[in-house]
Amino acid sequence: MSAEEPLFRVVHGTPTAEELAALVGTIVVRTRPATAPAPNPVSTWARSARPAGTGHTAGPGAWRASALPR
Repeated sequence: MSAEEPLFRVVHGTPTAEELAALVGTIVVRTRPATAPAPNPVSTWARSARPAGTGHTAGPGAWRASALPR
C-alpha cells in the first residue's frame, strides 16, 4: 500500500463530515490491538478492613464453622 492509496473509500452515497469522522473513529478503534484493562488497585485502607484469610471452605458444616473461633 502506498502513501497515496486511500485506506477506504465511499462507494455509495455522500456521507457528511460527521458521518465520515464517525466511520474513521470506528475503524481506528477496531484496528487497535486489544489490551487488558489495568487492575483496579485496592487501597491499604480498604485492604485493612478485610479479614486476612478465614481458612474456611465451602462444604458440609462450613456455615456453623464460620462462627466458631479459630
